[in-house]
Amino acid sequence: MTNQHTEVKVGSVQTEGDILYYETRGQDPPLLMISGGGGDAGFFTRVAEILSDEYKVITYDRRGNSRSSRNEPINFTINQQARDGFAILQAVCPGEPAFVFGNSGGAIIAMEMAKEQRSEVNAFVVHEPPVLKVLPDGAKWQRFFAEVYRVGWRYGHRWAMLKFGLSTKIPSQTYKAVPKELSERIGLNHEYFVKHEMLAFTNYSPDYAALQSTKAKIFMAVGETTRDKKLYYGRTAQILAEKLGCELVRFPGNHLSYLDMPREWAEVLRATLQRAK
Repeated sequence: MTNQHTEVKVGSVQTEGDILYYETRGQDPPLLMISGGGGDAGFFTRVAEILSDEYKVITYDRRGNSRSSRNEPINFTINQQARDGFAILQAVCPGEPAFVFGNSGGAIIAMEMAKEQRSEVNAFVVHEPPVLKVLPDGAKWQRFFAEVYRVGWRYGHRWAMLKFGLSTKIPSQTYKAVPKELSERIGLNHEYFVKHEMLAFTNYSPDYAALQSTKAKIFMAVGETTRDKKLYYGRTAQILAEKLGCELVRFPGNHLSYLDMPREWAEVLRATLQRAK
């Protein structure tokens, strides 16, 4: 079952010097969805509509992006982003057990939240986190992103995003599924991503001991297309699943297929969360 016309409730929470914009759809239990580069709640709108028949789906614009403010993110940290995630949960569903999904950089934020071992989260689904340090060829990819960063400062963020985008090998039809309004908003976030967020994500070091000792269930996840192409941000999920001894879930499509395959993609997430209940 899906709700095609789910009521969207909009709110905001003030935390650590900034105001974070969020949207909720559906009823309990809460499911917080965290986006990566681009940082916009709209990435998950289609999936949120589908899952709102069973969850209170919470999406938000990460600090420094889109409709959230950018007063205190100059020194971007993953830990502050994790605190923001908990602040959203506290504002929307205080004390209620929740689920957390993160994609790409958002998956790294989810890992940082899991490390905190807070009791209000039952399970984390970590989809294709670009944790380059776990890769056998991780140093090569860290050099690549350092070069993307230099291009951004020397020639502008548009050239940097082009270089970065070519490395992801995401098919053009996926980008065609991005609504115009969302595309315009995330386009304004690209410079902030390149100059402040990108290296913090790609240089992240997971705390294996903390992740292994958390009571919350952790699922690593990778898209079938990502896996078949052996792309760097998918290989990380496989390696992390082995290191943490957790389940590796295969999602349909690529890194962003919640955009162009929302129904199939949402049902895999639904089934995964069912196993964590």
